[in-house]
Amino acid sequence: MAHIDETRPFIPVGIAVLTVSDTRTLDTDRSGDTLVARIREAGHRLADRAIVTDDVAAIRTKVEAWTRDDAVDVVITTGGTGFTGRDVTPEALEPLFEKRMDGFSEVFHRISYDKIGTSTIQSRATGGVLNATFIFALPGSPGACKDAWDGILKAQLDYRHMPCNFVEIMPRLDEHLKRTAG
Repeated sequence: MAHIDETRPFIPVGIAVLTVSDTRTLDTDRSGDTLVARIREAGHRLADRAIVTDDVAAIRTKVEAWTRDDAVDVVITTGGTGFTGRDVTPEALEPLFEKRMDGFSEVFHRISYDKIGTSTIQSRATGGVLNATFIFALPGSPGACKDAWDGILKAQLDYRHMPCNFVEIMPRLDEHLKRTAG
């Protein structure tokens, strides 16, 4: 059964938040604000925050740069996961993933279904790993950001969460890079 092991220390991780939008600014970015508040409340470090337009190249440029930054362990994007012509976040990120995290999308949709029913199918939330950095692409609504953080990311980014969590495997994410370099 999942639980918090109080004998283990809390280990803060560096998280960068990217809002993908043609219209939002830092003053109007409620989804980004929601994520930042939850990141800080949990005790993690906000490594960086930015807004880029719904453009594949702009999304890739920012995310790839963060995955090469030692201060960033996790990138969370919000926005651009729907089906309109401008929604291109999955197209930007999924080809970059070294490993895709299908379970993230599945669990996100299960949680979302309990809140919004079949409307959850309008999201293409996704997750994966690039350059030993976890990447999660969330829908652009504050509610979806709350659901993903509260229902998945808060626990998985807590080293004390048992029976397992992302933090305990972070040092091993780049093992394949060490094998090919040697």
